[in-house]
Amino acid sequence: MPAWNNLSRNLKITLAYDGSEFHGWQVQPGLRTVQGTLAECVQRLTGEEVLPQGSGRTDAGVHALAQVASVRLDSPIPERNLVIALNDVLPPSVRVNLVEVVGDNFHARHSAKAKTYRYRIYRKNVCPPFLARYVFHDPYPMNEEAVIHASEQVVGKHDFTSFAASDPERSARMAESREEQESSRLGITTNVRTIHSSQWVRTDQELVYTVRGDGFLHHMVRNLMGTFLQVGKGTLKIEDVPAILDARNRSAAGPTAAACGLYLVSVEY
Repeated sequence: MPAWNNLSRNLKITLAYDGSEFHGWQVQPGLRTVQGTLAECVQRLTGEEVLPQGSGRTDAGVHALAQVASVRLDSPIPERNLVIALNDVLPPSVRVNLVEVVGDNFHARHSAKAKTYRYRIYRKNVCPPFLARYVFHDPYPMNEEAVIHASEQVVGKHDFTSFAASDPERSARMAESREEQESSRLGITTNVRTIHSSQWVRTDQELVYTVRGDGFLHHMVRNLMGTFLQVGKGTLKIEDVPAILDARNRSAAGPTAAACGLYLVSVEY
């Protein structure tokens, strides 16, 4: 045990990563994950065996522009120096942007009030090879106006069961919204979430979706995306989206969109 326990700090680490090289955020035996890689590098620098807790568990192939992790360390390394030291030992696909001392009650996941995700669709005929693993390539005919209007249907407070992964381990997963945390303490699980904004931006090459909400279920953004794209292809109609929400059945919604186009953009506290 380190000799500087009286200097114990609760740290908030903001980091970005290319998810293509990892099997998601959460540590898994025998697999390379962002959480496991960060833990290994912290131990290498400080000698402390800890497991940084993330704001959410991004899937394999999903990227992050500003994932947040919290960890308690006894090491006296100053925050600014810790940023430099971590980036020296982390792989180039992971960068620590900021380390801050926060209050003892701060927890990267439990303290989160809102998150923003972004999904990028590359619409040109040929996707550049250097961009391929950071966008979903869809150059085929699509009613983009219908896609935009379909996404408007999910704004507000809804039960998103139809857009949640069929996850047998869901009861064991940590809650991602404050509402679910409270329900979990009462022995109840809920798929109710509030979407604050659901918007698209069209550029010359891409159609980009940005969604902000109080929390997201496993695969929720990718399942929403798969459904919106089916509206764009004519398989579903705009008015089908409210009915899919009401069905509360995963089979009612569209397929899970590819992970490569998805980014965790920011976490609010």
